Amino acid sequence: MSRGEWRVTCAVVSLAALLISGIGCSDSDDLNAEALLVAKLGGETTAFTENRNAFSMSARNLTNSERRTFEVGDSFFEQNWVTAPASTDARDGLGPTFNALSCSSCHVLDGRGKPPENADDPERGLLIRLSVPGTTAKGAPIGDPNYGNQLQDRAINNVEPEGKFTITYTEINGNYADGEPYTLLMPTYQFMELAFGEISENVMTSPRVAPVVIGMGLLEAIDEADILAQADPNDEDGDGISGRANMVWDTERGIATLGRFGWKANAPNIKQQALDAFAGDIGITSEQHLDENCPPVQTACSAAPNGGEPEIPPARAERLAFYTRTLAVPAMRNVEEREVRKGAEMFLKAGCAACHTPSYTTGTHDIAALSEQTIFPYTDLLLHDMGEGLADGRPDFLASGSEWRTPPLWGIGLVERVNNHTRFLHDGRARNLAEAILWHGGEAEKSRDAFRNMSKTERAALIAFLKSL
Repeated sequence: MSRGEWRVTCAVVSLAALLISGIGCSDSDDLNAEALLVAKLGGETTAFTENRNAFSMSARNLTNSERRTFEVGDSFFEQNWVTAPASTDARDGLGPTFNALSCSSCHVLDGRGKPPENADDPERGLLIRLSVPGTTAKGAPIGDPNYGNQLQDRAINNVEPEGKFTITYTEINGNYADGEPYTLLMPTYQFMELAFGEISENVMTSPRVAPVVIGMGLLEAIDEADILAQADPNDEDGDGISGRANMVWDTERGIATLGRFGWKANAPNIKQQALDAFAGDIGITSEQHLDENCPPVQTACSAAPNGGEPEIPPARAERLAFYTRTLAVPAMRNVEEREVRKGAEMFLKAGCAACHTPSYTTGTHDIAALSEQTIFPYTDLLLHDMGEGLADGRPDFLASGSEWRTPPLWGIGLVERVNNHTRFLHDGRARNLAEAILWHGGEAEKSRDAFRNMSKTERAALIAFLKSL
């Protein structure tokens, strides 16, 4: 048994032992699918809700006072920002250029976005990151000189939007080992109506779909040592999996630290990720982003009125961060169904748990409800090379152009119910969970091939397991 296999074995079997008999973990333990069949994916925070509001519940173990703070943060997440100056000065300062009017514009019902149908699609579920070669003094990507770090397709009055983009898809045909055909979609992005000249010849682009935002506080509460213990950057155990930590700049603390959030693990904590999104997506300044997102060539943008300095005060930012930290994880469903139980076996047999680490026990968090919870996020929060098929070619801190953070799987089976679609992966190219698996390459190639070689019944069982999460 390789060190990587033993690491996953310990994570799973220790949990089973804890739940059953208190037995310890040793090299001889076998993987146990039964340990994956636990309803409370978020520990005591778990919400037993399956309707369209399944991603919008507060952690079930909050105090009454904390629930009131949660509701205040929810209002900041939901409300649209408006152009300054306005009578509603608590939420004015939109733009000058932007992608969305509110957090919920992209994270509808706290859920997952999807690619636009066309350039005029009003749903803002996908954005395009931009950068040129090199890094800032803090290791971050350098934005395009004329368009910054993100293409802004909307703007306030008297300011021009930066441009638009369209997506075209090329079909890639394949077959499972049993002969059943499948089709994958390879996206191509094209910019149009660019207002400030050509984008740099050497620009690097990365499309990003808005992810589900449940359980983020629990991920923040995992001890850093537990994440770093899973890293094997040089693949010393020879199992083909070499998860790496992304070390990113913590703006508030002024140090480089472990990245946990974002498609490339480029944010160290929830507050910074939220304030990055306010600046990049909505054009709202904060204590961490005091300057408007106006490259020098965009003079009308620079001259536009603002909604205060900063536009979101620290106290309001804290309430919003509290809301995002304390969104509950929905419970696993259909735990006793035979197909789901078989799917858990297939999940382990295919080696999916080597990156989608099933379980942790959180450490101590400022929010007591998140502390010392046994959780099932199915992620190692590390970077993995996913192959050329999924590569965006755009580095982000230490993440290469082909590396992505392992996304959590909890809640994945409720995306269709909450958001009325089944588009997955970082750019939404996969139209269902099977296609998402089939796009896996690089370090995940063996798991992808294991899925391709399963019988139709086994494939269906694995998908049923994922849908139960």
